[in-house]
Amino acid sequence: RAERQLVTVMAKLTLLLLLSAAGLMSVVGLPLPVPADNNFPVKTPVPVVLWHGMGDNCCLPFSMGAVKAMIENAVTDAYVVSLMLGSNPADDSYNSYFMPVHKQLEMACDVVSTDPKLSLGFHAIGFSQGGLFVRALAQMCPGAKIVNLISVGGPQQGIFGLPTCLGEKGICEEVKKLLDIGAYVPLVQNRLVQAQYWHDPRAAAAYEKYNVFLPGINNEGAVKNETYKERLTKINKMVLVKFLNDTIVVPSDSEWFGFYQEGQDKKEEKMQESPLYKEDWLGLKTLNEEGRIVFLSCLGQHLQMPPGFFSKEIIPFLTPLPP
Repeated sequence: RAERQLVTVMAKLTLLLLLSAAGLMSVVGLPLPVPADNNFPVKTPVPVVLWHGMGDNCCLPFSMGAVKAMIENAVTDAYVVSLMLGSNPADDSYNSYFMPVHKQLEMACDVVSTDPKLSLGFHAIGFSQGGLFVRALAQMCPGAKIVNLISVGGPQQGIFGLPTCLGEKGICEEVKKLLDIGAYVPLVQNRLVQAQYWHDPRAAAAYEKYNVFLPGINNEGAVKNETYKERLTKINKMVLVKFLNDTIVVPSDSEWFGFYQEGQDKKEEKMQESPLYKEDWLGLKTLNEEGRIVFLSCLGQHLQMPPGFFSKEIIPFLTPLPP
């Protein structure tokens, strides 16, 4: 059953991407409103790398293309790279559903490691699942010299639920069915990106055994990867944006490294209450105690920033660092 549905989802998404490439429709699931107030241009020597979310791509003019343009308008002489993981934007959208996360990270690592303009460091901004992936990039990619790491609605502790779909409903609904049928079924787990950060608090053993991405990148194994902690604590600032009315990332506190307490899906624990933090598996405690984690809240649905929010709250982290 899972195999049949997975094939159905892939076929539907391929058709939608073909229609999108032909200009007949858009498959973006999570469009970003663009604030209009870019009234304080600043200079910075630090480039910016963007990583989009599920169903989006590098270059759509009303999402990542608009964000890129906004940064370029607000930050004088900014060099902004919007990651395209594929040979074209349609491939990029498709891969946000079906290219395994580790493969996406390998491609992104190659991009940031071989671009000479990024060799001295860059700010990284990830939107939705891209917020989780830029953090993974900081940990896994030796060539990723990230200065400020900004996660806008990123599910840092994964998701356990996808109750609301924005944008193209058909694909999202099919993805939801697959996750409900069995996110840890190998066929689904190894092929569907969203299954790779599916975190079932009621099935800790299955999550730890079968999830191929999230337990590892969160250093949850008995043997810790000290390189992850070493690299993450080299960043200057980690900025975590949580959407207060979010019904896409469930629980929404995952955007601040919170999650459900193990064994149930009702009671949540904050980042500071988790073993991840208390035992400093990733260096979050170190960063927080040094004042290098910034928690921002945004009143609205997932990625739906009100006018002015991005300019007021995010652009300042792209300005020159103090001496």
